[in-house]
Amino acid sequence: MNKSSLAKKRSKSKKSFCHRHRILTALLVTVGILVAAFVIFLTFTTWQTDQRQKKLAPFYDTTGIPVEGPLGEVVRAENLGVEVTGGIGYRILYRTENATGAKTFSSGMVFVPYNPAQNRPVLAWAHGTLGLGDSCTPSRTKDPSNISWLGDAMSQGWVVVATDYAGQGTPGTQGYLIGSAEAHDVLNSVRAARNMEQTNASNQYVVWGHSQGGSSALFTAAQSAAYAPELDLQGTVASAPAAELVSLLNQQWDSATAWVIGPVVTATWPSVNPSLNPADVLTSIGKKTYQRIADQCIAQSAIGGMLRNALAQKVFASNPISNPDWQTMAEAQSAPDLLPNQPLLVVESKTDKVVLPNTTALYIQQACAAGSNLQSLWIDKGNHEAIPKLTYARVIPWIAERFAGQPNSSSCGEAPAVTPATP
Repeated sequence: MNKSSLAKKRSKSKKSFCHRHRILTALLVTVGILVAAFVIFLTFTTWQTDQRQKKLAPFYDTTGIPVEGPLGEVVRAENLGVEVTGGIGYRILYRTENATGAKTFSSGMVFVPYNPAQNRPVLAWAHGTLGLGDSCTPSRTKDPSNISWLGDAMSQGWVVVATDYAGQGTPGTQGYLIGSAEAHDVLNSVRAARNMEQTNASNQYVVWGHSQGGSSALFTAAQSAAYAPELDLQGTVASAPAAELVSLLNQQWDSATAWVIGPVVTATWPSVNPSLNPADVLTSIGKKTYQRIADQCIAQSAIGGMLRNALAQKVFASNPISNPDWQTMAEAQSAPDLLPNQPLLVVESKTDKVVLPNTTALYIQQACAAGSNLQSLWIDKGNHEAIPKLTYARVIPWIAERFAGQPNSSSCGEAPAVTPATP
């Protein structure tokens, strides 16, 4: 190769190197700008959240309010201050009681249709796992009325009441997946809605819950007649219910999901059962982080769980069901079967990665064997969080049929949509 050709090659190589260098520099600058923008956005969003919570805090402060008094009494109420399709929304603080029967307070929301009807039926909503922090509380979020099906319920003329659960945004510890505590909160929220003059609410109600709330709904239905005999339950909707806790923990204890559910369980269950010691079931990293993670809202804890799982970090040292105390607790908080005269709709997605479909199939199998009047609704695709949004167009008519006094069509004679898990 002559000197001229070699010089040209070197010049071309140098130009190529400079070009690649400029591209790499531009990419690094762009990434730096994006990271800085994200940090600024996150900081600003956190500041906004903190300011909102400080502004709302006085409403949730129960200092000076007598804890003793009628269950379901509304001790504080205010307009939500957001637009609600077809009605008006209120933030409420009402009296309830925990699993042991000790009086406490829960917050929540009541949505009232604009139409001036009398004796409106009540739809009680029980939300799923959100995290224990104040900012995770539904009535304390930026848009408390952001419920996918709320407009449809308003158009039906129903009063909608949505409990936050006691200890979620209010003083005390939430009875997370503690059936009696959550049932008390739901039933007393219906009482609270009826105690508000502007609702014109009747004693007829349907309870609809998702995930954690699906379990809450089943416990609510099971305890309704004894705990709140003045209320007339017309039906129950359990969407992706955390109903079979033993089977669910057996399959999920070492998954990314365990980093979301595990910290909340270990942060709350010992307050109900002091014999439970988190140190008996958690890893060293789990012991250090579970309280902090339990207070995170679910989006943050879910992302963190996926990252920790990818790094082979586990929250549980071993399956907590292998510990007799934790197994007994999980068995006690698995959802009850409902009576034949209690219409029930169980909703699930075949691709649910959180409440595994085979555990829902197991609940359906056992409830049908026990004589429950159960109709199942399965969808082929849909992630766990999206199930209510994906199915409300079929759930709302089912609820309307219950309020109209129509009989439920049981699907217990049909083959299971997925193979049930092992009990």
